[in-house]
Amino acid sequence: MNRLYFLLSIIAIFTLNFDGKSVSEKEINLVKSNTWFIAGPVIESQEIINTTRLKTGIIKVTAKDNPIGEIELNVAITPSESNDGIPQNLSDDSKYVTITYKSSHLIKIQAREGNEEGTGCVHGGSHPRADLPASPKKFATLKIPWPHFKQDGLPDGKPLNIHNLCKFNFVNYNPVSGAFLEIKSVIVQI
Repeated sequence: MNRLYFLLSIIAIFTLNFDGKSVSEKEINLVKSNTWFIAGPVIESQEIINTTRLKTGIIKVTAKDNPIGEIELNVAITPSESNDGIPQNLSDDSKYVTITYKSSHLIKIQAREGNEEGTGCVHGGSHPRADLPASPKKFATLKIPWPHFKQDGLPDGKPLNIHNLCKFNFVNYNPVSGAFLEIKSVIVQI
Protein backbone atom coordinates (compact mmCIF):
# COMPACT_ATOMS: atom_id res chain seq x y z
CA MET A 1 0.00 0.00 0.00
CA ASN A 2 2.87 2.41 0.83
CA ARG A 3 4.41 1.77 -2.60
CA LEU A 4 1.12 2.67 -4.25
CA TYR A 5 0.95 6.00 -2.35
CA PHE A 6 4.57 6.69 -3.21
CA LEU A 7 3.97 5.95 -6.90
CA LEU A 8 0.81 8.11 -6.98
CA SER A 9 2.70 10.97 -5.29
CA ILE A 10 5.48 10.85 -7.89
CA ILE A 11 2.94 10.80 -10.74
CA ALA A 12 1.06 13.76 -9.20
CA ILE A 13 4.26 15.81 -8.90
CA PHE A 14 5.23 15.20 -12.52
CA THR A 15 1.69 15.81 -13.76
CA LEU A 16 1.39 19.15 -11.96
CA ASN A 17 4.77 20.29 -13.23
CA PHE A 18 4.91 18.57 -16.60
CA ASP A 19 6.98 21.23 -18.39
CA GLY A 20 9.78 21.21 -15.81
CA LYS A 21 9.27 24.87 -14.83
CA SER A 22 8.08 26.07 -11.47
CA VAL A 23 5.52 28.85 -11.20
CA SER A 24 8.28 31.35 -10.36
CA GLU A 25 10.19 30.39 -13.51
CA LYS A 26 7.11 31.29 -15.57
CA GLU A 27 7.13 34.82 -14.21
CA ILE A 28 9.76 37.51 -13.91
CA ASN A 29 9.74 40.51 -11.60
CA LEU A 30 11.48 43.29 -13.51
CA VAL A 31 12.12 45.25 -10.31
CA LYS A 32 14.25 42.41 -8.96
CA SER A 33 15.85 41.19 -12.17
CA ASN A 34 16.62 44.14 -14.43
CA THR A 35 18.45 47.48 -14.50
CA TRP A 36 16.13 50.52 -14.78
CA PHE A 37 16.80 53.73 -16.72
CA ILE A 38 15.55 57.29 -16.20
CA ALA A 39 15.15 60.34 -18.42
CA GLY A 40 13.68 63.69 -17.46
CA PRO A 41 13.69 66.15 -14.58
CA VAL A 42 14.03 63.91 -11.50
CA ILE A 43 15.97 64.13 -8.25
CA GLU A 44 17.34 60.59 -8.35
CA SER A 45 20.07 59.50 -10.76
CA GLN A 46 19.99 56.14 -12.53
CA GLU A 47 22.66 54.91 -10.12
CA ILE A 48 20.61 55.92 -7.07
CA ILE A 49 17.45 54.35 -8.51
CA ASN A 50 19.18 51.01 -9.08
CA THR A 51 21.12 51.04 -5.79
CA THR A 52 17.85 51.67 -3.94
CA ARG A 53 16.15 48.97 -6.01
CA LEU A 54 18.78 46.41 -5.02
CA LYS A 55 18.70 47.38 -1.30
CA THR A 56 14.95 47.86 -0.76
CA GLY A 57 13.25 46.19 -3.72
CA ILE A 58 11.53 49.46 -4.68
CA ILE A 59 12.03 51.78 -7.65
CA LYS A 60 11.51 55.42 -6.64
CA VAL A 61 11.62 58.62 -8.70
CA THR A 62 10.67 62.16 -7.67
CA ALA A 63 10.21 65.17 -9.95
CA LYS A 64 12.52 68.12 -9.40
CA ASP A 65 11.14 71.55 -8.53
CA ASN A 66 9.52 73.21 -11.54
CA PRO A 67 10.11 70.24 -13.87
CA ILE A 68 10.15 70.94 -17.58
CA GLY A 69 9.40 68.03 -19.90
CA GLU A 70 8.19 64.51 -19.26
CA ILE A 71 9.67 61.92 -16.95
CA GLU A 72 10.31 58.50 -18.44
CA LEU A 73 11.32 55.50 -16.35
CA ASN A 74 11.98 52.35 -18.35
CA VAL A 75 13.09 48.75 -18.13
CA ALA A 76 13.83 46.12 -20.77
CA ILE A 77 12.01 42.78 -20.59
CA THR A 78 15.20 40.86 -21.36
CA PRO A 79 17.98 41.96 -18.94
CA SER A 80 20.09 44.65 -20.57
CA GLU A 81 22.77 47.08 -19.45
CA SER A 82 21.54 49.67 -21.96
CA ASN A 83 18.28 51.51 -22.50
CA ASP A 84 17.52 49.04 -25.25
CA GLY A 85 17.08 45.33 -25.23
CA ILE A 86 16.44 42.23 -27.25
CA PRO A 87 12.71 41.56 -27.64
CA GLN A 88 11.17 38.73 -25.65
CA ASN A 89 8.77 36.26 -27.25
CA LEU A 90 6.22 35.73 -24.49
CA SER A 91 4.29 32.48 -24.58
CA ASP A 92 0.64 32.27 -25.57
CA ASP A 93 0.00 31.47 -21.89
CA SER A 94 1.10 35.00 -20.93
CA LYS A 95 -2.08 37.01 -20.35
CA TYR A 96 -1.11 40.15 -18.41
CA VAL A 97 1.43 42.22 -16.51
CA THR A 98 0.89 42.88 -12.80
CA ILE A 99 2.27 46.11 -11.32
CA THR A 100 2.40 47.10 -7.65
CA TYR A 101 3.01 50.84 -7.38
CA LYS A 102 2.29 54.12 -5.61
CA SER A 103 2.02 57.34 -7.64
CA SER A 104 1.01 60.92 -7.02
CA HIS A 105 -0.25 61.29 -10.61
CA LEU A 106 -1.55 59.33 -13.58
CA ILE A 107 1.23 57.36 -15.24
CA LYS A 108 1.07 56.04 -18.79
CA ILE A 109 2.76 52.69 -19.25
CA GLN A 110 4.02 52.15 -22.78
CA ALA A 111 4.81 48.66 -23.98
CA ARG A 112 7.54 48.95 -26.57
CA GLU A 113 7.79 46.32 -29.26
CA GLY A 114 10.99 45.09 -30.84
CA ASN A 115 12.23 46.08 -34.27
CA GLU A 116 11.69 43.83 -37.29
CA GLU A 117 15.27 42.53 -37.10
CA GLY A 118 14.70 41.32 -33.54
CA THR A 119 17.81 43.14 -32.31
CA GLY A 120 16.32 45.95 -30.21
CA CYS A 121 13.40 48.22 -29.37
CA VAL A 122 11.45 50.40 -31.79
CA HIS A 123 12.19 54.04 -31.01
CA GLY A 124 10.02 57.06 -31.71
CA GLY A 125 6.40 57.15 -32.79
CA SER A 126 3.49 55.83 -30.78
CA HIS A 127 3.41 52.65 -28.76
CA PRO A 128 0.67 50.54 -27.21
CA ARG A 129 -0.05 51.91 -23.76
CA ALA A 130 -2.33 51.68 -20.74
CA ASP A 131 -2.99 53.81 -17.66
CA LEU A 132 -1.75 53.50 -14.10
CA PRO A 133 -4.21 55.66 -12.13
CA ALA A 134 -2.86 57.84 -9.33
CA SER A 135 -2.55 56.08 -5.97
CA PRO A 136 -0.70 58.55 -3.75
CA LYS A 137 -1.48 57.19 -0.28
CA LYS A 138 -0.92 53.45 -0.60
CA PHE A 139 0.53 50.85 -2.92
CA ALA A 140 -1.96 49.56 -5.47
CA THR A 141 -1.72 46.39 -7.51
CA LEU A 142 -3.03 46.52 -11.04
CA LYS A 143 -3.28 43.55 -13.39
CA ILE A 144 -3.27 44.79 -16.99
CA PRO A 145 -4.30 42.22 -19.62
CA TRP A 146 -2.21 42.45 -22.79
CA PRO A 147 -5.25 43.39 -24.96
CA HIS A 148 -5.67 46.56 -22.84
CA PHE A 149 -2.43 47.94 -24.31
CA LYS A 150 -3.57 49.84 -27.42
CA GLN A 151 -1.74 52.08 -29.87
CA ASP A 152 -1.97 55.68 -28.61
CA GLY A 153 -4.18 54.35 -25.79
CA LEU A 154 -7.17 54.38 -28.14
CA PRO A 155 -9.85 51.66 -27.81
CA ASP A 156 -9.58 50.84 -31.52
CA GLY A 157 -5.79 51.14 -31.63
CA LYS A 158 -3.50 48.37 -32.82
CA PRO A 159 -3.02 45.78 -30.02
CA LEU A 160 0.32 44.87 -28.51
CA ASN A 161 2.32 42.01 -30.03
CA ILE A 162 3.47 40.04 -26.95
CA HIS A 163 5.66 37.84 -29.14
CA ASN A 164 7.95 40.82 -29.76
CA LEU A 165 7.92 42.70 -26.42
CA CYS A 166 11.02 44.78 -25.73
CA LYS A 167 10.48 47.07 -22.74
CA PHE A 168 8.11 49.13 -20.60
CA ASN A 169 8.22 52.91 -20.26
CA PHE A 170 6.48 54.48 -17.26
CA VAL A 171 5.77 58.07 -18.32
CA ASN A 172 4.53 61.13 -16.46
CA TYR A 173 3.76 63.49 -19.34
CA ASN A 174 3.02 66.52 -17.13
CA PRO A 175 5.04 66.27 -13.92
CA VAL A 176 4.76 68.87 -11.17
CA SER A 177 7.24 69.59 -8.37
CA GLY A 178 7.50 66.62 -6.05
CA ALA A 179 5.46 64.24 -8.23
CA PHE A 180 6.53 60.69 -7.40
CA LEU A 181 6.32 57.13 -8.61
CA GLU A 182 7.31 54.09 -6.54
CA ILE A 183 7.21 50.59 -8.00
CA LYS A 184 7.46 47.42 -5.88
CA SER A 185 6.97 44.91 -8.66
CA VAL A 186 6.39 44.49 -12.38
CA ILE A 187 5.50 40.82 -12.86
CA VAL A 188 5.45 39.50 -16.42
CA GLN A 189 4.21 36.02 -17.27
CA ILE A 190 6.70 34.55 -19.67
